[in-house]
Amino acid sequence: MAQVSYPGVYIEEVPSGVRPIAAASTSIAAFIGVAERGPVGEAVKVFNFTEYQNRYGGFLTNSFLSHAVYQFFNNGGTQCYVVRVAGATAASANIALRDRAVTPQTSLTIFANSPGAWGNQLAVVVANGTNDPLNEFNLSVFQQDELTPLERFDNLSMVPGAPNSVTTATAASRYIRVTPNTANTNAQAGTSRGAVAPPALASPRTRFRININGDGHQEIDLSAAVPTPAPDLNTAANIAIAIQARVRALTKLRTSTDQNAFANFLCEVTTTAPIGVLLLTSGVSSPSSSVKVAPAANSTQDAAGLLRLGPLNGGVETLGGAVLRPRTNPPRTPPDNYYFVGDNSVPTTEVASVVAGSDGAAITTDQPYIDAFAKLDDKEDVSLVAVPGIGSAALVGAGMNYCANRSLSDCFFIGDMSQTDDTVDEAKNFRNAITPKNSYGAIYAPWVRMLDPTGRSSTPILAPPSGFVAGLYAKTDGQRGVWKAPAGTSAALGGSVGLAVNLTDAQQGNLNPLNVNVIRQFAGSGIVLWGARTVTSDPAWNYVPVRRMAIFLRVSIYRGIQWAVFEPNDEDLWSSLRLSIGSFMMILFRQGAFQGATPTQAFFVKCDNETTTQDDINAGIVNVLVGFAPLKPAEFVIVKISQKVGQTA
Repeated sequence: MAQVSYPGVYIEEVPSGVRPIAAASTSIAAFIGVAERGPVGEAVKVFNFTEYQNRYGGFLTNSFLSHAVYQFFNNGGTQCYVVRVAGATAASANIALRDRAVTPQTSLTIFANSPGAWGNQLAVVVANGTNDPLNEFNLSVFQQDELTPLERFDNLSMVPGAPNSVTTATAASRYIRVTPNTANTNAQAGTSRGAVAPPALASPRTRFRININGDGHQEIDLSAAVPTPAPDLNTAANIAIAIQARVRALTKLRTSTDQNAFANFLCEVTTTAPIGVLLLTSGVSSPSSSVKVAPAANSTQDAAGLLRLGPLNGGVETLGGAVLRPRTNPPRTPPDNYYFVGDNSVPTTEVASVVAGSDGAAITTDQPYIDAFAKLDDKEDVSLVAVPGIGSAALVGAGMNYCANRSLSDCFFIGDMSQTDDTVDEAKNFRNAITPKNSYGAIYAPWVRMLDPTGRSSTPILAPPSGFVAGLYAKTDGQRGVWKAPAGTSAALGGSVGLAVNLTDAQQGNLNPLNVNVIRQFAGSGIVLWGARTVTSDPAWNYVPVRRMAIFLRVSIYRGIQWAVFEPNDEDLWSSLRLSIGSFMMILFRQGAFQGATPTQAFFVKCDNETTTQDDINAGIVNVLVGFAPLKPAEFVIVKISQKVGQTA
C-alpha cells in the first residue's frame, strides 16, 4: 500500500495474478547406440554433428548411431542426447610410464578416455617442461604416425593439488585421462642449490627468506644463528652450519605442515659437481616437498644474492615430485619415439605396462539398449527417443513402454523396423509383435538410402529412418508447432537418395490401418514421410500430433504451476490457476493449436469448488481440469467430382 503524505496521485505496481507458463521444448532427441568412442552409459548433450564427432568419433560399419545423429541435424534437429552402449568386455587402451628414479616405479598411467579399440591409435610424447624443465613436463597426444599433435599440455606437475597438476591440467582432454600412481614411494626431499661457491658474509647482508614445503616465507638472520655464539660466516662450511641451525629453530606457520620439514632440515656443501656450492634440503620427502629462497625484505640486508640462492640469483630449486615425472621419450626421430597407447611394441625401459583397448564382445541382444533407457531418467528436456538401426519389436515395445512410464510420460519413441522387413507381410508381423502397443511411439518403414558419408562405398548405403524422422519432427515443431503432423509434402527427408523398397498406394493401404508409417517417394515431392500414426489402436490417440500435443501441454503446465504448491487452497489460488493456464491455452489457440473456431470450442480450464471439494482441501489437494480439442491431420482428402449439366443462355 502506498504511503500517502501529500494530496495528489499515487501509482503502484500490483501483481496481475497471471503467472506466465513457458512452452516446453518438444524437439530434443536422445539416441542410443554403439559409437567408436565416448563415455559409456552416460547421456551427453551435443549441439551439432561436429561436436558429436569430436566426442564420439566417426561412422561405423556395425552401428547406425552416427548416421542417425548426422541425419537428425541434417533434417532440422538442433540438439540431442547421445547414450553410448558398449560390449561387456570393452576396455580402454592404456600405458603405464616409469618415473626418473634410480630404481624406477610406475609414475602414471595414461588411458584413452573411453573404452574401445580406437585408443590403440593414440600415442604420447613426454618432454621436459618449457618453463621449469627440472620440475615440470610437457605431454603431447598424437594419432599414431602423425607428426602434428591432437593435444598438447605444457608445464605439468606431479605435485597433487597443484594448479598445474597433471590430473587437473588434462581433465578436459578429449582423448586421454591420466592417473598418477599414488603408491609410488620414490618422492624425494625438495632442495635449493646455489649457483656458485658462497663468499664470506658480513653484517648487514646476513638475511634471506626461506619457504619450506610451501609453509610460507620466514626470514632468517645468519648472524643470530644457533648455536651461540654464531660461527664466523667466512667459509662455506660455516655458512651451511648457520643456515641449518637457523632453519631448524623455525616453527611451522601452518598446522598442515610437518614440523620435521624444519627439524630435519639439512644444509651442506656439495662434494660432487658442482662442487662447493650450498645445498639446502627439506627434512621431509614428499611430492610437494620444496625449499624456496627469496631475498630479504630489506634489500640492504639480503644475503641470498651473495649466496646465489634462489632462481632469481641463478640457483636451482627441485621439488620432491620432480623425480616422479614420467621419463622422456627415447631420442629417436618422430614418430619412432612415440609411446604407443595400447600398442605392446614399445621399449620397456620407460614403459611399465601396456593394455590394448577393445570394443568388447559384439552386442547380440536387446538388453544393453533397453538398460540404457534409464540413463535418460534425469534428463527432463528429452522429448524424442530412438535406438537407430536396432529393428527389434521387443526393443520398440520397451522404448514405448519407457516413454509412457517416465515420471511425466513426457517422451515419444521413434522406432525402426529391421532392415530386412521390407515387404507388407514382414511389416505387419513386426507391428503385431510389438508389446505393448501404446500411443507413445511410432514406427516407420522402409529404410532409407543415403550417400556413404565415409566415402568407402561408391553406391548409396541403407540407413534406418529414425534419425531422419527425429530431425523432421524437430523441424516441423519449430516451423509449424507440435500440433502439426510431421508428414506430408513438406516433410521431405534431407540427405536421402532413395528407399530400400518403393511401396505402392495399395501396399501402404494394407499398412496404414495397422499404424505403420510409410516413407514414400513421389515425383513432385521427393522422399517424404507419408504417415503420422502412433502404434496404438485407440482411435483417440492414434495420431502422432495428438499424443505429442498432450505431452507438450502436460509438461508445460506441470512446470508452469509449481508456484501453486503450498499456496492457500481457496478461490484465490483457483482463480490464479485458471488465469495462468487459461492464458497459456489462449496463446496456443491464437497460434492455431486447437480445433474449434472459438476459445470455448477449443479448450476449457476448470478449477473451482466443483473440481476441488472440501474433502480434497482437507487432504491438501487442488484439482485442475484442462480439456482441449486436438487438431487431427487430414489423412484422407476426398474430392468428389460430378458433371455439371449444361445450361443455355
